[in-house]
Amino acid sequence: MVIKWKIRYPAPKGEDERFAYVYLPEGGWEPDRRFPVLYMFDGHNVFFDEDATYGKSWGMAEYLESSGTPLIVAAVECNHDPKWGRIREYAPFDFRSARMGEIRAEGGETMDWLIRSFKPMIDAEFPTLPDREHTFIAGSSMGGLMSLFALARYNHVFSRAAALSPSIGFRPTALDAMLREASFPAGTVLYMDMGETELRWRSTQSRWRTVCRLLQQKGVLLTSRLVPDGEHNEASWEKQNPFFISTLLYGLED
Repeated sequence: MVIKWKIRYPAPKGEDERFAYVYLPEGGWEPDRRFPVLYMFDGHNVFFDEDATYGKSWGMAEYLESSGTPLIVAAVECNHDPKWGRIREYAPFDFRSARMGEIRAEGGETMDWLIRSFKPMIDAEFPTLPDREHTFIAGSSMGGLMSLFALARYNHVFSRAAALSPSIGFRPTALDAMLREASFPAGTVLYMDMGETELRWRSTQSRWRTVCRLLQQKGVLLTSRLVPDGEHNEASWEKQNPFFISTLLYGLED
């Protein structure tokens, strides 16, 4: 079951209204049952094709229902401002580009809101296991980069993450410095993948090897995958649901 409702999001230039989504597994309202929680970026792309930016979602509810996975998934749609709203909101670092100009990163503000406002709301209203061990985060593209950011900077909240096709070419020097400086407690888990078609460029291959090496050097329990024929879109990411969900829940099912 997916519950969808509107919430007020404190955007930097004033509040705006967005849809929030929560998937509740079968038996979710039974007394004394509690579930791990996966927070996801780009909530409009997670469950419903009619809400998805390009008309194709991850089909997350169908996968979780068919597999009987005991997991709550909570997500909020992104900033749809055509003046790079999503990029700003999911940018961990300031940057400048010829196409977009100066972009002030709002990734820290996004995470602060998620941790201080959205997560407490979810924990209060749904049967969650709110502790770090059972709290995960995931996303793709810039949302995948934000998942890396969350695991590195907010590891006291999120013990496990999934980064699908993460934008690791975004401010590579800053990203690498963040990973080198981060402290990952023992048992930190990360699933990270990249589509075969995305790794056709040598520069991307080099970045992939560098990020994987840095994560392993820091002791992260990394599952890295090269997805056969994988592309940078929701149809491809949907096919990875079984892989990253099983990684996030590995060792916690019993």
